[in-house]
Amino acid sequence: MTAAVAHPGQHRLETASRAGNFTGTGQLLRLYLRRDRLVLPLWVLLLSAPLGSVYIDSIASVYPSAADRAGFADSILASPAQLAMYGPIYNTSLGAVGVWKAGMFYSLIGIATILTVIRHTRAEEETGRGELVAATRVGRFAGLTATLVIAYGGALLTGLIGFASLAGSDLRGTDGDISGSLAFGLALAGSGAVFAAVAAVCAQLTTGARLARGIALGVLGATFTLRGIGDAQAGDGPAGPLTWLAPQGWSLQVRPFAGDHFAVLGLHLAAVLILTGIAYQLLRHRDLGAGLIAERPGAAAAGPGLNGPFGLAWRLQRGTLVAWTAGLGLYGLIIGSVVHGIGDELGSSQAIRDLITRMGGSASLENSMITYAFTMIGVAAAAYSISAALRLHSEESGQHTETLLTGAVSRTRWAASHLLFALGGPAVALLVAGLLGGLVYGRAAGDIGAKLPDVLAAALIQLPAVWIFAAITVALFGLAPRWTPVAWGVLTAAVAVFLLGAISGAPQWLRDLEPFEHLPKVPGAAFNPAPVLILLAIAAVLITAGLIGFRRRDLR
Repeated sequence: MTAAVAHPGQHRLETASRAGNFTGTGQLLRLYLRRDRLVLPLWVLLLSAPLGSVYIDSIASVYPSAADRAGFADSILASPAQLAMYGPIYNTSLGAVGVWKAGMFYSLIGIATILTVIRHTRAEEETGRGELVAATRVGRFAGLTATLVIAYGGALLTGLIGFASLAGSDLRGTDGDISGSLAFGLALAGSGAVFAAVAAVCAQLTTGARLARGIALGVLGATFTLRGIGDAQAGDGPAGPLTWLAPQGWSLQVRPFAGDHFAVLGLHLAAVLILTGIAYQLLRHRDLGAGLIAERPGAAAAGPGLNGPFGLAWRLQRGTLVAWTAGLGLYGLIIGSVVHGIGDELGSSQAIRDLITRMGGSASLENSMITYAFTMIGVAAAAYSISAALRLHSEESGQHTETLLTGAVSRTRWAASHLLFALGGPAVALLVAGLLGGLVYGRAAGDIGAKLPDVLAAALIQLPAVWIFAAITVALFGLAPRWTPVAWGVLTAAVAVFLLGAISGAPQWLRDLEPFEHLPKVPGAAFNPAPVLILLAIAAVLITAGLIGFRRRDLR
C-alpha cells in the first residue's frame, strides 16, 4: 500500500480558503465603527475618564491621611454588604482606597462589551441584514472578527484611558502610581474582553438576539453574585474559591496599588483565547441565521394566551421577567442575610459616621445599608426596564411590527403591551427582592413584622427612578428611533454619577442629574412624596411624548 500524499496545490487551496473566511473584515469594521460612532466613545469615556479626577481626587480630599483611610478601610472590611457589592480594600494607600468603588466598573464594562458584540452579530442575523451582507464578497468569519476587534479594542482603550486618568491624578509622584494605575487599567480591559468573548459564544447558541443577550448578561450576573458571596465570606482573609470563579474576581485580585499582581491577568488572557476559539468553532459548524440550540416547533394553532398584543408581549417578555426577578431576588436575599448586626460589628468610629452619611443619611447603620443596597438593586432594575422597553425597537427593526399593525391593532395598543413589562416587570422584581430580603432580615433580627415593611419600602421606593429610564427609552423610540439604544448610555452615565455621588466632594448639580439621588432615603429617613411625584410626572411626560411621536412617524 502507498500512503496518500497531499498535492502542494491542495495545501495552497486550503490556506486560501481559510484566509477567505476573513475577507471583508476591514470593510465591516469601518461599517460597525460608523454605526457605533456615538455609543462606543460614550461607554469608553464614561468608564475611564472619571477614575482619576473623581475617585482618586475625591478620596484624597475626604481621607487625606493614612489614619483616615485606615479607619475607612476597617469599616468596609467589617461590612459583608460592602464586600459583596464592591469587594475588599487591600491596603490603606490612596490608590487602593481610591479605586475601591471603581471596582464596580469591572461589571459595567462587561455590560458594554456584551451589548456591543450581540448587536453586531446575532442581532444582524436576526434582522436579515447579516444574510444580505453574506451574499457579497464577505467571508464567514468577517462579521465576528470585526465585532471582536471593536469590543476588544474598546475594552483596551478604556483601560488605557483609565490608566492615564489615574496616573495624572493626585496619585502622581506617590509610590506605585504608574504600576498601580497600569494594573487597574489592564484589569478593567481584561474584564471587558472576557465578557466580550462570552457574548461571542452566546451569539452562536440561539437564533434570537434577545435570548443571546440574556444568556450573556445572565453569566455576568451569576459571576458577579459568585464574586460577591466569595468576598463577603472571605472578609479580610484570602480570596475564596467563589471569587476565583468570576472574571470580576480576577480583576480584583490583580490588586492595583496593593501588590499589582500582573500575573493574574493571565487568567483573563486564557479565558479570552479559549472562548474566542470556541466562538469561531461554533460559528464554523452552524448555518447563517441558525443557532446551535435547536428551536422547538410551536403548536399548530395559537392558544388563548396569544390572543392579542398583550398575549404576544407576554410570550416574548416572560423569560426575561423570570430571569431578572430571580437574579434580583437572589441579591435581595443576600442583602437581607448580611445586614443584621452590622452596627455592632463596626462600632462608632468617625469613619463609620462618615460612611453612614454617604450611604443612607440615617442614624442607623443597618437602615443605611438597606437603603444603599436596594438603590443598587434599583439600578439593576433600571437596566431590566430599559431592556424590556427596547423590545419595541427590536420588534420594529425586525419587521415584525409592520405585520402586526396590518391587523386590528393600533400603534398605541401595541406599544402599551411592551410598556406594561417595562414598567410592571421591575415592580415585580423589586417586590420579590424586598420580600425575600425583608423576611431573611426580619428572621435574623427576630422581628419580621417591623423589618419586612422597612425593606419592602426600600425596594419599592426605587420604582420612580427606574421608570425614568424606561420613559427615556420610550421617548427615544418614538421621537428618535435610530438613537433608541443610547438609553444604555444614559444608564451608564447615571451609574457613574451615582457611584461618584457616594463620595463627598462631588458637585451637587452633577448628583442632581441622576434620578436615584432624589428618592427618599427610606427606611432611615422620613418619606417625602414631592420628589416621587415629580419623577413620576417626568416619566409620564416622556412616555406620552414617545407614544405621540410613534403614532405620527413612519415605521422604519
